[in-house]
Amino acid sequence: MSVLRSRPVLRWLVPATAAVAVIGGGAAIGTFAAEAEPSLPPRTAAQLLVDLQTSRLEGLSGTVVQRADLGLPPLVGLVPGNDLTTLLTGTHTLRVWYSGPERQRVALLDTLGERDIIRNGRDLWTWQSRGNTASHTTLGDAVAGKPAPEAGPSLPATPQEAANLALAAVDPSTEVSVGRSATVAGRDAYELVLQPRDGDSLVHQLRIAIDAKQHVPLRFEVLATGSDQPAFEVAFTQVDYRRPDADQFTFNPPPGVKVTEGKAERPATGGPGHSEPAGEPQVRTVGKGWTTVLVARVDGADGNKPAAGAADAKPDADLSKLLGGLTAVKGDWGSGRLLTGKLFSVLLTDDGRVLAGAVTPERLYQAARG
Repeated sequence: MSVLRSRPVLRWLVPATAAVAVIGGGAAIGTFAAEAEPSLPPRTAAQLLVDLQTSRLEGLSGTVVQRADLGLPPLVGLVPGNDLTTLLTGTHTLRVWYSGPERQRVALLDTLGERDIIRNGRDLWTWQSRGNTASHTTLGDAVAGKPAPEAGPSLPATPQEAANLALAAVDPSTEVSVGRSATVAGRDAYELVLQPRDGDSLVHQLRIAIDAKQHVPLRFEVLATGSDQPAFEVAFTQVDYRRPDADQFTFNPPPGVKVTEGKAERPATGGPGHSEPAGEPQVRTVGKGWTTVLVARVDGADGNKPAAGAADAKPDADLSKLLGGLTAVKGDWGSGRLLTGKLFSVLLTDDGRVLAGAVTPERLYQAARG
């Protein structure tokens, strides 16, 4: 199975979606334990890219550790903890099982309990031990034989998912090279390094450790500009390439579980005449490649009126406190508030726009002038 095929169980957040969700503070990050550098036959960057494109995987199970230190401002307490903030900070352990595009399972294990996403043919289950709640969706023909749709926005659950997204960025704006070999989860691995050529990108490098025999990504690291430590990393600490037993993908509801039936998945239209649902932000992009900026208007055309239904909404945090904790900025583009981290910048303008990207604030101001 090619790692370049889209196989999202959990999709990586775009910066605009993460703008508010990530506020809550970061945790210190450590690198995975270093092992002696193995001696491997030389491989060029082009050869490693071909290895990734032609790899075939029948099955896999293992333990994944995910760590994040995004360098967020000290706004702890303004946004209560939820799935987004949980996965965007600190260290987390996941168990993963894969047996083809129709059978996948991811279990997030933390101090608050366990959360599972299980795809078994047309059945998609999610379950949370905290509250003992579950949801079930019967997938339609449009997604039959395809990977499971995301069950909610999040960071990549495995190095493969992160690599899929990163490799889509390989274009003339990217410098591709070979790094040092490594040992990850007891497996010898090559390292593929992707580096933006544009100095306005906050991403310094993406590093992908690739199993020397199976050609599967074992570790994925993102280094921010000016840092030699990963701001985000996800890596296997244990991996087994045997196909998991079928019963790993059978969901047996625990006693007393409350099950909610979801709607069948429908393909996205996006064609002529398609419009976004009421209240959804209208998003456009400025620029391309590593320095793409997402621009959204989220509160109505005049920048002041709330979206339909907002009067009945119950926000998770006091918005005035949230905005008050951000840096006030202004320029020939207007005025607003700025949120910055190691890997992203978000500008909330007073006229009702949100601009976000893995770029310097100066690039956001430039986009805001347009």
